[in-house]
Parts: sequence; structure tokens; C-alpha cells
Amino acid sequence: VLSRFVSFKLPSLGAFLSEFVRRPFSAMQNAGMQNEAGTMDAVKEYYSKTLKTSKDLQTNACCTSAAPPDHIVTAMLKIHDEVLSKYYGCGLCLPEDIEGLSILDLGCGAGRDVYIASQLVGPKGRVVGVDMTKEQLDVANAHKGWHADKFGYSNVDFKLGYIERLDELGLEAESFDVIVSNCVINLSPDKESVLKQAYRLLKPGGELYFSDVYADRR
Repeated sequence: VLSRFVSFKLPSLGAFLSEFVRRPFSAMQNAGMQNEAGTMDAVKEYYSKTLKTSKDLQTNACCTSAAPPDHIVTAMLKIHDEVLSKYYGCGLCLPEDIEGLSILDLGCGAGRDVYIASQLVGPKGRVVGVDMTKEQLDVANAHKGWHADKFGYSNVDFKLGYIERLDELGLEAESFDVIVSNCVINLSPDKESVLKQAYRLLKPGGELYFSDVYADRR
């Protein structure tokens, strides 16, 4: 589905904002969550308390039947079972030839995509995952040593925080080659802040890749 998988480079950011970032997360609004804090609390509750594994997902709206590329499948075979069981995304978007690059994952959850990217960037690259859900990051952090042993190196870090406020996490401006996000930006009540923060952290010529859920009408 063309609208599911979108990537854009920095020059196209301005045009993209007018169509995407101002759309509210209407499902939360309809439930009476009119303010940003309420939306974030509802999302956090769902992903930390309601969901225990991917089998608990209450919708298949964000799922795709397409199989991942072979190199992604190969990388997934080296990821801890608990991390895999807590995957709630709709598809990882990563460019090819990312060895040695710095990657940031917005809304990394239990870290599946971070550990995939870790293998693809190799020991000279680095991957940072950000998520607002402590329970998810506890799982990601619990298996850092396991993955380091599996890969033969450690190049990942996880930060607890909000993707709308990346400037609070001690991340250096213009320090990432690629930023990815897997079915998370749609959950944010302030999409404009997410993209502005991402723009600030990307190196000149850096790119943002994300998969997400879209609607062409309110």
C-alpha cells in the first residue's frame, strides 16, 4: 500500500508538514482525551498495561501482510524472543547500505527495530531508541547484554522520554544520519514538534524514514 511506507528527505519537510502533522489522533479524541497529556497517558496505558505481547493487539489496522526483506528476516533471527513478542509496529523502514551510520528510533518500544538496525550498522555504527513507556524499555534494556554477546559488540542505547521533546534527552543536534519510526508518529498529539525535533537531530542531508497509519479525511 503506497501510503503505508513513506520516506522523505529534509528538503521536502516543509511541504509535508501541512498535510500530516496537524491531523489529530482522532481515536483518542473521540474517547474524550482532548489534551496532550490525556492522549499520552492513554497511549502509555495501552502499551504498558493492556498489551503484554503482540497477540493482545486489539486491531489489525496497522498490520501488513507483506514479508520483510531477507536481510531483515536474517537479523530478526538473532533477536531475543521476549523482544520479538512485544513488537507492535506496522513495518520497519530502513534504507540500504547503513553500515557505520548513526540511527535514532522514535518510539522504539521493547527494541526490536533497534536491535535489527544494530546489526545492519555494525560495530562502527550506533543506534539509539527513544520511548515514553518504562515497561517497554525495561525489556529492551534487560536484553542488551544478551544481544551484545550474540552480535559480538554493543552499539545501542535506550532513552526514556517523549518524541515531542527530544531536546530534553541530551541528544546532540545534527548527530544522526537516519531517523526511523515504526507506527508511532500517528499516536503523537503534537506531530509538528516530533518532526521539528527530528529535523534538529539529523545531520545535513540526513533522512527520516517511517511507516505509519494514515487517513485521507477527518
